[in-house]
Amino acid sequence: MKALKFLLVGFVFGIVLTKSEAVSWYRIYEMFQFQSFHMYGIICVAIATGLIGIQIIKRSKMNDISGQPIVIADKEKGSVRYWIGGLFFGLGWALVGACPGPIFILIGAGFFPVILILIGALIGTFIYGLLKDKLPH
Repeated sequence: MKALKFLLVGFVFGIVLTKSEAVSWYRIYEMFQFQSFHMYGIICVAIATGLIGIQIIKRSKMNDISGQPIVIADKEKGSVRYWIGGLFFGLGWALVGACPGPIFILIGAGFFPVILILIGALIGTFIYGLLKDKLPH
């Protein structure tokens, strides 16, 4: 029964992303061409929502699903790895027209060629798993 609420949130999240056109290849193309504020607005709302949510979790000392206190560690210093990771993420996003979240939404909406993007994402994750011990963290 616990999994049902997470499944429901996933469906609602998919509907919101679809209705806001955040899964639209054209909207993503507009964003990377700096032709429209649409996607930047969605991203700004997501950042603001995350900031508010994290502050609520920290200040109210919330517990996770198993009753353990939620501890959010401070981010370690260093920017080079974040720039490199962001560059790879952004290039992948720009090349395929979808970030990882909407991949499943697009497949669910019937855009089956996106399965190739999912396979590429899984291969990339597998390669990272093989190389993670050799990469600077």
